[in-house]
Amino acid sequence: MPTPVESVRTLCTALPEVTERLSHGEPTWFIRGKKTFVMYADHHHDTRVALWCAAPPGVQEELVTEAPDHYFRPPYVGHRGWLGIYLDVPVDWSEIAEIIEDAYRTVAPKTLIAELDANRSGSDRITRR
Repeated sequence: MPTPVESVRTLCTALPEVTERLSHGEPTWFIRGKKTFVMYADHHHDTRVALWCAAPPGVQEELVTEAPDHYFRPPYVGHRGWLGIYLDVPVDWSEIAEIIEDAYRTVAPKTLIAELDANRSGSDRITRR
């Protein structure tokens, strides 16, 4: 069974023009090597493992209110609407895949979103909120 970081890596790198490198000592995924859309967060090694990701407007507040045991407002980027997801609790990886794709769509230029959509049939495309 893959580790959480391996699962996140697989989901992120399946998206067009995504690269990974360390940022602040943690695996971080970038679009075209510049724009961050997902960060792995074992940053403080405080026994909590999480994922921080860009989110469409309103999603952070909705999910944190709905399920505070699974979602949180991350430090440093939470004020910009980013969503924190605990990975040290049982997680639904299909839900994580949707959230990662939403993060990508929130940050990616329109040309890459069009490429993502073109690479998928209508039934494969993930849409949230």
